[in-house]
This record gives sequence, structure tokens and C-alpha cells, in this order.
Amino acid sequence: MRTITCTIVFILLAFAATLHSTPLISEAFIDATTFGFSPDSSGIQNVRALQMAVDRGGTIVVSRPGVYKLAGTVTIGDNTSLVFDNGVIIQKSAENGPFTHVFINKGAYTREYDHNITIEGLNLSVNGVEKVWSEIYGLRGHIAFFYVKDVKLERFRCTDLATKQFCVHICTFENFLMNDAIIVGDKDGVHFGPGKRFRVSNVVFRTSDDALALVPGDWVTANPEFGNVEDGIIENITELASFRREGAFAKIVAAGWPDWKPGMRVQQGTAVLSNGRIYRVAMDADSKTYVSNTRPDFESGMKKLDGINWLMFQQDTIHTAAVRNVVFRDIFLYGIRTPFSMFSYSNHWEHSYYPGSPMPIQGNISIENVHMFSKESHGLLYISTPVDFLNIKNCTLKNGFIHFGHAQDYAVYPPTHLNITGCTFLDKGASILIQNDSPQKEIYLKTSGNLVIDRNFSASVDAGKGIIHIDSDLPGLIE
Repeated sequence: MRTITCTIVFILLAFAATLHSTPLISEAFIDATTFGFSPDSSGIQNVRALQMAVDRGGTIVVSRPGVYKLAGTVTIGDNTSLVFDNGVIIQKSAENGPFTHVFINKGAYTREYDHNITIEGLNLSVNGVEKVWSEIYGLRGHIAFFYVKDVKLERFRCTDLATKQFCVHICTFENFLMNDAIIVGDKDGVHFGPGKRFRVSNVVFRTSDDALALVPGDWVTANPEFGNVEDGIIENITELASFRREGAFAKIVAAGWPDWKPGMRVQQGTAVLSNGRIYRVAMDADSKTYVSNTRPDFESGMKKLDGINWLMFQQDTIHTAAVRNVVFRDIFLYGIRTPFSMFSYSNHWEHSYYPGSPMPIQGNISIENVHMFSKESHGLLYISTPVDFLNIKNCTLKNGFIHFGHAQDYAVYPPTHLNITGCTFLDKGASILIQNDSPQKEIYLKTSGNLVIDRNFSASVDAGKGIIHIDSDLPGLIE
């Protein structure tokens, strides 16, 4: 009996040793080193190795610390988690020339939804390698998701963002969570196209362009589809002073377009609805206009008609794209640019609203517990798009005025209801609260429960050629 027992123990020990000497592949997780993913490999080799691991699905772990070069894009499918341990850096490499995406979901190329994707612990080095877009016109993220549901980006770092690509780009999505990130560099931090149900939490930004872009009506070169961005929370965010003064902390852009008709004048970025599809003009970024007499009616790609280069943008029948039902809360702003900018493009790169189209009305935006620290801050809000109502709550405001502008493509705007409550005003002496430069604009202002620090503080409004209805507790506005 003793001999049999010893034999069994020996066999078990030998089996255990075999397990430890074999690269780990289990139903629980896969270590990417099993497939040759290594700091010692070239970027070309690492793309092949990591793709083989990711194609298995499940949880893929990169546990060995080091700098891993990637010379191309890794595509991620359904039910896949990619987990990077501490000390792992993924670095773009130009061994095969510049490329766009480091990671992208597989269905992005066919516009078919992928589900349940997680990337955790990614520390990305752009390393100066960027390309505006590749196969998908307008999709510009180093990390890109297009046609996805249930995506999570956790513990993410990128501190060398360059000038052409967005760091994270997500478009046509449902249920996106991003938590614990630091993004530093020269382009957009997180760039949203259409989607719903999202939360961005615990992020530090220092970007020369927009930290957050909620842009369902963006440039034709900067989003691959139209649609609303709605039902989101952006919370516990710090924006450090940027290298330049471009963009905004949060850029919020709306668009509206008509049905195509013969003889209409179009220009770069113009969108039209034709036979159940949306087409957009993709020409040089200038102010030149063209007359369209031939209906765009092709199924995919680009086609030149009447000397106009049309892009088949998406299969859909919508006429507007706007941002609605979004909460910004616990935001700490050290930059000097206007942090919140709500507008439609009207320049030689883009006219995102076609005159006479259905109006894209943005609103139900709540700005809560926002703190402005810069001595040179340039106001809290710039608005030149139709907005129905805004809530500003429990904020600490310094030069925190609100500027209503007028985009040339809109004839008139609907009324805007603005509620300011529980805020602390740090300005000294006379201070303008609202500047209106939109003719015929009607604004309903309600303020209550606010705290004024300087005894000489006096708020005022400038209605311009519009009307501002006031119900206020602020000195200077109390009737």
C-alpha cells in the first residue's frame, strides 16, 4: 500500500511540474506571452502574437513588465477582456509605417455590434506614430470603438498624445464606462460620437484640444456616423492648464440637415438625407460652395457627382444630432479657456447645420459642483446652438459668465431656460452674468440660494437685441 501511495504522489508531483513548465492557457485566462507577446519582440511580431491571444476571447493577461512595441492594429471581439499588469507599456511602433488604431473592435469594419469588451490597465505610448484614419473614414482614435455595447476602459494612461488623433474615440455605442485615467497631449482626450448610457469618472486631463468632445454633429473627418449623445454622467474630473488655449474642457456640438433636393448649394461637410441614407460632402476644407443637381444614391464609399465628392455616411433617416440628458459633476478646472462650449460649426471646415433644416435642440444639461480656479478664466459657458434648458448647481464661479452667441446658419433660436442655484460667486464688484449676442433670443433666468463673497458684488445682464426674463436673488438683479 505504501508503495502504491508513493507512486501516486510522484505522478501528481510530475504532473504539477509539467503544468508549471508549460505556458499558461486555461479557461480562466490566457497569458499573452504564451503566443510570443514580449518586450523582446518586434512590433510586427507582437501584433501577430497579441492578435492570436485576443482571438481566443475570454480574459487575456499581459503580466511581464516592460515596453511592448506594436506596429499595427489589434482587433477585439465579443466577450473579451484585455488586462495589463503594472509596469506594462504598450508603445506604437512605425516598423510598418504609421497606423491609426492600437485597439479597435472587430465589428467596426462591418458596422456590426460587438459586446462585452474590457481593456484594463493600459498604459499607452503614442511615440509620435499617428495616422488620421485608416479604413474607416472619420474614426480617429488610438483606442477606437465603433458599433459596440457594454464596453469598459479601466485604469488607462496616455501622456504623449500627438496632434492628429484622438486618444479614445467611441461612436455608435450603448453602455460605456471609463474609470481612472490620465490623458495628456495635443489632441482630444475622449471623443464621443452618437451613443447612449455612459459614465466617465476619475480622470485627469491636460490636453491642448478638447478634453471631452461630445460631438454627434462633428466634422465629416472626425466622426463616422451621426446621432444623439444622451444619458451620460461625467464626474470627478480635473482639467489641468493646457499647453495651448484651443478647444474646450467639454465641446458639445449639434447638427441638422435636410432632404436632398436638386439645385441645393452644398459645401465641405454638408449632410443630406437621400433614399434612406445620409450622404456628406467630403471636399477641401474651404468656403467654396457647389450646386448639387444629381441625387446621391449609391450604397457605400465615395462618388463624385456634379464635381462634388459625396461620402455615403450611414444608412438612416434621421435629420438631427444633439447632446441631451448629461450631468457634469465634481469638475476641477485649472485652465483659462471657456470650459463648456455648446455650438454648431459654421466655418470653412464645416457647416454642421443646413439653414431651414429641422432644428437640433440640445439640453437637459446639468453642471454641478464645478470649481474654476484660474485667475484668467474665460467664462463658464459659450452657447450658439439651440438649447432648451440648463441647470447650474453648487458651483464655485470666477469670471463665470454665460455668453449666448449666434451662428450664421440659424435664423432664430428657441427660448432657453437657465437655472442657477447654490453657487458661490467669487467676483469682486460689477460682474456680467449673461451676455446675449443673438438677435431675438429669449432667455428665462432663475437664480436662487446663491452665495456672494464680495460685499460690492453686483451682477448684470446684457440682453442685446433679445429678451432676458429675470427672477434672481443676486445683487444687481433683484427686482
